[in-house]
Amino acid sequence: MRSINIAILICSLFAGIAVGQGAANTWSPEMQTKVKAVGSPRVSPDGGHVVYSIANEVMTADKSEYVSQIWLATTDGKENTQLTFGDKTSTNPKWSPDGRWIAFTSTRNKDKSNLYFLRAAGGEAEALTDVKSGVADFEWSPDGKWIAFTMTDAKTDEEEKNDKARNDFRWVDENIKMARLYMTQLRADENGKHEVKKLTDGNRSVTGFNWSPDGRSIVFNHVSTPSPNDWPSSDISVIDLASNRTMPIASTTAAESALQYSPDGKWISGIASDSSHWAQSYTIRVYPASGGEPRVFEPSFDAQPSVIGWTNDGKKILFFEAKRTGTALYDIEPETGKIHEVFYKDAAISSMTVTQKKDGYAMAYVGQTPAEAPEVY
Repeated sequence: MRSINIAILICSLFAGIAVGQGAANTWSPEMQTKVKAVGSPRVSPDGGHVVYSIANEVMTADKSEYVSQIWLATTDGKENTQLTFGDKTSTNPKWSPDGRWIAFTSTRNKDKSNLYFLRAAGGEAEALTDVKSGVADFEWSPDGKWIAFTMTDAKTDEEEKNDKARNDFRWVDENIKMARLYMTQLRADENGKHEVKKLTDGNRSVTGFNWSPDGRSIVFNHVSTPSPNDWPSSDISVIDLASNRTMPIASTTAAESALQYSPDGKWISGIASDSSHWAQSYTIRVYPASGGEPRVFEPSFDAQPSVIGWTNDGKKILFFEAKRTGTALYDIEPETGKIHEVFYKDAAISSMTVTQKKDGYAMAYVGQTPAEAPEVY
């Protein structure tokens, strides 16, 4: 584990609730509302800080909801600072490649999820987008000048009119909204606007994506529609940003997803299902970025791997999955297909992310066990 410089475990915060102290602490709806859910932890490029979100309950006469805000902590645990405030949710924070900025999504403008960014040192957040539907996921370009993001198609004028008139009934699976891939420039133009460019169109809905290391292309996976029954149609394509040309990487009867470029940009890691049935197993695969047949590896322990990235030397792919009653982190060697267990935690782990560093990599994740005290690691 020498290559792991930092491992951060952020446990769910129970707002002063001690676990396992008798019947008074039996799990209940009242206790559930007091749980402060931790999410989206990410280590800074220099390994000195971690940014994450905390969801707090809001119970008033006219509100009953959770509102998330973004926090910044030092990885030595000595400092912990709240970065965003207000009565609207801010979540999914991500570092710029140089560590100077933090981008995030927030519903502070007309309850629509939009992109914002602020200095890691603190200050006012600046809006990057002003959309009618809502930004879902996003990723910084390697040079930090652009941010790619997904957004569902906006409602038509007629739909907006019907909503206002309370004529808002819907037929199931009719007029499904597709998710498209866009990119926006961090630097504003002379009018203070941020250019937004639409990258995908047609009969495919984008479900995930990843920038190439040189920033010239984006690999993305897509389905025929967002309908839950269309998950087997998930395929992989690469878009060249200069020409806007799209090239298929994987188009099979299996469902391919979980995309990550290798550090040299020559390979794309992913997973693929073994069938088109709801009960299925997945195997890790490595696709040539220029197209061609993939390398298919043997199934992992639970055959449900969650790929989180490559090591910075490109020699291993990191993934985690359930093992017995806990969660294990593994790496796999693309050259040999050998799988190694890096560590095992008897806990439920989620939101695991990896940050590349010159001397290795840093990791952050959320973990929870029934007997664990409310602590942040």
